[in-house]
Amino acid sequence: MKRNGIIALVAGVAVAILAGIWISNLVISAVETRDGQAAGGARVGGPFTLVNEQGESVTEADFRGRYMLIYFGFTFCPDVCPTELQVMASAIETLGPEAEKITPVFITIDPERDTPEVMARYVALFHPRLTGLTGTPEQIAAAAKAWHVFYRKAEDENSSEDYTMDHSSIVFLMGPEGEYLKLFGPGTGPDKMAEGIAEFL
Repeated sequence: MKRNGIIALVAGVAVAILAGIWISNLVISAVETRDGQAAGGARVGGPFTLVNEQGESVTEADFRGRYMLIYFGFTFCPDVCPTELQVMASAIETLGPEAEKITPVFITIDPERDTPEVMARYVALFHPRLTGLTGTPEQIAAAAKAWHVFYRKAEDENSSEDYTMDHSSIVFLMGPEGEYLKLFGPGTGPDKMAEGIAEFL
């Protein structure tokens, strides 16, 4: 690859990362504002119907009684998603036996490519208990709306793939009854995330 091509590729990746951080900060601000205004509790999360990596239909009821650590992303993501999923996995390992109360969940925002089979191979790379959820575009849109997650398809001139996905990068901690507890923004390290989770266990 020529020098100009390398510079263009690096610049493209940098712009994507900065855009993701900017989008995430906007979403975090919006979520925290809504949370502060809600008299009866947070307005984050809610009912959903999705498909797990075994191809089985699941709803929020299947996770009752357990804490959920949720991240929205996509398997073709070159850097941000793998980084966040690794942070989640490391945070869970840091918690030791207490981590058994937590189900880590990865919800795709790219159902067109992220089939159950693709999700099964992907989540196995990060943690043995990481659950991968996909679904129809409508089901994904409904779940993303419930968690106030931004995403959109974008052309990717620096990849052999036709498109990439711009999206907010936030990890959500949900309680045993599906209630919103806390969020972790971009740049949160494993130890800090584990500390934040431990406050509720």
